[in-house]
Amino acid sequence: MGERINPTLKTIDPKLFKPVPHDDNKERITRPTIGYWADVFRRLKQNKLAMLGLIVIILLLIVAFVGPSLVGHDYSTQDWQNINVRPNDQYVFGTDDLGRDLFTRVCYGIRYSLLIGILAAAMDFIIGVTYGGIAGMASSRVDNIMMRIAEVVYAIPYMLIVILISVTFSGEQGASLLTLVFAMSITGWVPMAILVRGQVLQLRESEYSLAARSLGGDKTYILTRHIIPNTLGPILVNVTLSVPRAIFSEATLSFMSLGLQPPQPSLGVLCNNALGVLGINLYYQLFFPALAISLIMFSFNVLGDGLRDALDPRLRK
Repeated sequence: MGERINPTLKTIDPKLFKPVPHDDNKERITRPTIGYWADVFRRLKQNKLAMLGLIVIILLLIVAFVGPSLVGHDYSTQDWQNINVRPNDQYVFGTDDLGRDLFTRVCYGIRYSLLIGILAAAMDFIIGVTYGGIAGMASSRVDNIMMRIAEVVYAIPYMLIVILISVTFSGEQGASLLTLVFAMSITGWVPMAILVRGQVLQLRESEYSLAARSLGGDKTYILTRHIIPNTLGPILVNVTLSVPRAIFSEATLSFMSLGLQPPQPSLGVLCNNALGVLGINLYYQLFFPALAISLIMFSFNVLGDGLRDALDPRLRK
């Protein structure tokens, strides 16, 4: 039997149909390509609290390094004619019990605090990433031994070991800056090492690690070229949060006269010196260094929280 043909098809006029025009713009990608770090910064800018913290840190750095040259006072020069002067046009933050300009001393205290915090965080980064990376890439037996050592070190109270090291290696002028950084790094690297080890154990079985291993890459090459770059997000967040911890530890030690000693104008030293004059209503000598410590702690903490959210790939749109 032949195929039946619908008679209505013969009556359709071909002129009723028009070809669909081809538009190349419909297949063109109109949104520009955004890299990973550019997207991280874009999302970080959307976090107003984190940007406020970043702006405060930048302003504190500018004030700390430019402020003393603007007022024209030295942090150690004593003016016996202007002892315990309240804030005025000549002395922005007033003077202390030896006639020294408090604004200049707070600026230098911010310098010392930020320097100690950044150096301590850098030491935690170097030691922690190296130790955690080796433990994560090593055999299970070596990994167990290394992590048991890290747990023993981490079991020692942080402030106790810092106080013991700072007292042991302190000279006649008290603990030096490098001594404080060394004391904070004794146990401060352990959380970083644990974090890096966990990331390495997770990523060493990933596809790109297996591909690099199949092409002849050794463990050192895979760790430094593939795994560590892909763990920079959590590492940077941990480093950012390590800075305020080191600053607060230094301020606590200096407040207890176990850290930097006068005439070095640490923020903790300034707070300690202000305790003796609180009884005569000279509250400003404690207010300004305490405010500087609070601003530094607040800024780094909110910036670290913002970086954690910006570096999370699950929040990427």
